Amino acid sequence: MSRRLLLGTGMALGLGGLMTACRSGQPSVLASVSGPPRAGGRLRVGLSGGGAADSLDAHSPVSTTDIARVLNLYEGLLYRDENYELRPLLATSATASEDAKVWTVGLRNDVRFHDGRPMTSRDVAATFKRITDPKKPKTGASSLTVLDEVVVVDDFTVEFRLNTPTATFDDSLGQYSLGIVPADYDPTHPIGTGPFKYKSFSPGRSSLFVRNEKYWQNNEPYLDELEILNFNDNDALLNALLSTQVDAIGQIPLALLEVIDADPRISILNSETGMWLPFSMRVDKAPFNDNRVRQAFRLAVDREQMVEQVLSGNGRVGNDLYSPFDPGYPKHLPQRTQDIGKAKALLAEAGYPNGLTVELVTAPIQAGAVEAAQVFAQQAAAAGITVNLRRVDTTTFFGDGYLTWDFAQSFWYTRNFLPQVNNSSLPTSPFNETHWNHAEFARLVAEANATVNADKRNSLISQAQEIEYNEGGYIIWGHPNQADAYQRYVAGLVPSRTGLALSGFQFRRVWLGEVQ
Repeated sequence: MSRRLLLGTGMALGLGGLMTACRSGQPSVLASVSGPPRAGGRLRVGLSGGGAADSLDAHSPVSTTDIARVLNLYEGLLYRDENYELRPLLATSATASEDAKVWTVGLRNDVRFHDGRPMTSRDVAATFKRITDPKKPKTGASSLTVLDEVVVVDDFTVEFRLNTPTATFDDSLGQYSLGIVPADYDPTHPIGTGPFKYKSFSPGRSSLFVRNEKYWQNNEPYLDELEILNFNDNDALLNALLSTQVDAIGQIPLALLEVIDADPRISILNSETGMWLPFSMRVDKAPFNDNRVRQAFRLAVDREQMVEQVLSGNGRVGNDLYSPFDPGYPKHLPQRTQDIGKAKALLAEAGYPNGLTVELVTAPIQAGAVEAAQVFAQQAAAAGITVNLRRVDTTTFFGDGYLTWDFAQSFWYTRNFLPQVNNSSLPTSPFNETHWNHAEFARLVAEANATVNADKRNSLISQAQEIEYNEGGYIIWGHPNQADAYQRYVAGLVPSRTGLALSGFQFRRVWLGEVQ
């Protein structure tokens, strides 16, 4: 499974061009939203990304537009809310056995699929069998390697039987690519339990969904219709918003926030996230196989300047650690700051008294990535580090060379520590970008995975992160905000820590206000 498939990155194809038409019946002037939610109307959402390979498959979201679609057509057993808290969705409970090898999940008994059939345990079992099919594994299969089988206990109870003790398996069940579908699911006729039902779909261009009248959450969704439109670049996306061709857009460049916010018709949704945009150093290749070099590179970074210049101040300083919302995050560790003198001394100790030259592979893999590489190169020069930038396109970056670069970049969305580390920081991880292989770190992670007691597990996580803080191969300089924009007549959007745009694409809670 490719990294691009896991992350949901995609090439942007679509409508493009300046759009100036204002659709009949849509609000075209500043509106004031007050009072309780109103029913009715069509929400038009503009997003960059997607193309001819776009899909409505519940278990194969690739582009941002794919993710927006699956989150409104389908639902998982659990989900992460806007505060990044794990909440039940189609499940009523998820409890682990004493040895954390069996998870028992109770299901809601009032949920129906779009075609009116009730959702039962047999559908859940069939869903996970489809996702983990060894002949054709789906996007979420990478987080389910510990799953041996799903056993139907009764109509509304299932057991997930694991081959490895996993105390946070419920976190895996909360991933957006694990939507529950009927046992006879056919993605060409997408049936789910989500707040909206399929009406039409044109890959790379648009999709139209209608209100699910059988939806189990009272009064939701408020909208009659949801339309998701693809755009091929940020200029076209912004022009569509400013000309009222769309009602909301996701993932706008942080550098443009002040310009957009100056328009009195537009509101900005600026969300703190746990996303990270690191530099990756291969710890098994010179010069980065010497921890003194790795620490010198970390000390060369002016993190506050990075946040200011790369993110236009819309983000938080990082401390070379991911998963800042994890309850086991080691807040006691001192904030690492730029120290050019110490960086030079460490390089001299490592055999580079006159500095050294490295190549940094960069690509526009995420907004701000190339800019971060440029700023780092300027900052590192003060420590005697010459950084030669090698810019490639995104396809090349995540192609055959990915995981082989000595010094490169990456990006990851919000995750808690154990799901993240299993993806990126163990010898068995599918995306071990730094080639990190530390026996004590791995032992602590394995013990944490098997520890049901939350306090003990958090202590183990904190210890493991301290090791990576001192010896790891990532430079995590900051956590970018997620910025979106919408017409002021749109209501119900709230900041979301998930890193997904527009309140995590939870459009069931959105409504259109009256025009004043």
